[in-house]
Amino acid sequence: MAAEIEVRPVSPEEYAEAGEVTARAYREFAPPEVAQWQEYLARIADVATRAQHTVVLVVLVDGVIAGTTTIELDQHIEEGWREPVAPDEAHIRMLGVDPAYRRRGAGRALIEATIALAQDRNRSRITLETTAQMQAAHRMYESKGFVARGSKEVQPGLTFLSYELRLPAR
Repeated sequence: MAAEIEVRPVSPEEYAEAGEVTARAYREFAPPEVAQWQEYLARIADVATRAQHTVVLVVLVDGVIAGTTTIELDQHIEEGWREPVAPDEAHIRMLGVDPAYRRRGAGRALIEATIALAQDRNRSRITLETTAQMQAAHRMYESKGFVARGSKEVQPGLTFLSYELRLPAR
């Protein structure tokens, strides 16, 4: 029997659980010797703060929060870290699925919901950044039509790979 999958905005009573799920999704990629990753995992878990500034979606598998994504539409969640969100852009941040729920369609459902949201908000492209270690995510993004747009080192030992999806005009 196929799992029931639902994607919707996170509710305030789910902030803590959604944050824990997102941090679990990233924990395997965090090298213990890099202190910045531990700080980043704490930021990833802070859904309440992100939800004040942007859209946070949860994906539920059979009624259980299995993953989340943050979609920056008007502003980035970290001020001054990079250029502003362009008027034609929706930017994905922190898409993560709990390892116990991977390969069930949860990540794809989050991407599809993000595409629908971006189109509803009249955006013509979706951008995201990921790391080289997240190979399964690369395959999923590419299968949904995202194209690799290069890489940049944001701090010593941390390089982001950039992806973009051009959306058809409505």
